[in-house]
Amino acid sequence: MNFETSKNLGGVGAILMFIGFIMPFVQAFGILLSLVGLILVLVSLKGLADYYNEAGIFNNFLYGSIAGVVGVVVAGLAVVFAVFTMLSDFIYAIYPTWNGDWATLPGLTPDASAIDPTAIMPFLAAILLVLLVLFFTAIIVAIFMRKSLNSLSAKTGVGLFGTTGLLLLIGAVLTIIAVGFILIWVAMLILAIAFFSMKPQQPQATAQAVTPS
Repeated sequence: MNFETSKNLGGVGAILMFIGFIMPFVQAFGILLSLVGLILVLVSLKGLADYYNEAGIFNNFLYGSIAGVVGVVVAGLAVVFAVFTMLSDFIYAIYPTWNGDWATLPGLTPDASAIDPTAIMPFLAAILLVLLVLFFTAIIVAIFMRKSLNSLSAKTGVGLFGTTGLLLLIGAVLTIIAVGFILIWVAMLILAIAFFSMKPQQPQATAQAVTPS
């Protein structure tokens, strides 16, 4: 894959991630869009890693992506476990006549005397654990991706790649508050600009030997 193809794939992929990052708030299609964008960026970085003969450009971004997928899957399984075990036990306590069919809940009357605030504490603790897993996953992902982008910045001379990596790391740390997600979103746009700002390596001029006349 040549330089121009890698450059354009990376730019398009970053734009798709930029758009998809906010679309899950509107529709689930945004998740698929972000995934496609991530794949395009990975393909682009593989080509650029070969072009610049720097494996870390691709490998670190790949490690970060894998860590992100694993973290999200683990968190998702934990949520499912919490909902269908801990929360269901709490629901059985306040709806003694519940038969386990979630569709029948709206028609049942809760038994207020059976409500024990401590009964839901394990569920809340599980949700907190999930949030912590996602938080530390985001930081690990950002660290690996920043290494990749810093390497690319050094090879291309495009400082925006380094800026993107820094924003990703700061955004990951600040995901505990809303501003972190905004920084990550902005980082995707800057990444797209960085890709499209790249220029191919210029061949070095061969020094001519000067012979005395």
